[in-house]
Amino acid sequence: MEQFLIDTSSVSDYLSDSLPLNGIRFMDSVIDKVPNISIISQIDLLCWNTPDKDKIANIGNFITDSRIFEITPDIVLQCVKVRKGKKIKTPDAIIAATALSLGYTLITNNVKDFRNIPKLKIINPQEL
Repeated sequence: MEQFLIDTSSVSDYLSDSLPLNGIRFMDSVIDKVPNISIISQIDLLCWNTPDKDKIANIGNFITDSRIFEITPDIVLQCVKVRKGKKIKTPDAIIAATALSLGYTLITNNVKDFRNIPKLKIINPQEL
């Protein structure tokens, strides 16, 4: 069964209800299992600056329901390979390395930052 790692951008789109219907259905099916996120996405989500208390609660609930992947030695090695092979910011490289090390498909709408990473599988819910 295919496993997914959800990038911050897709969580944000999902929680903001800004995905097309097929993207929402896809994300619903992924999130109905246990959502998987990198610790980097957890940090990004907790830094989401909004005065909307409902959105803050939704973010907290999403994180509580998620499996959060810490940075392991294998992820560090993958991150180094990714960064040496492509100009990419460290947080994005950690997210890509997490997906690669776990063999997961990355769900992101930020395809431009991830598209040239060898062996990284990507799904963009904005394009479903």
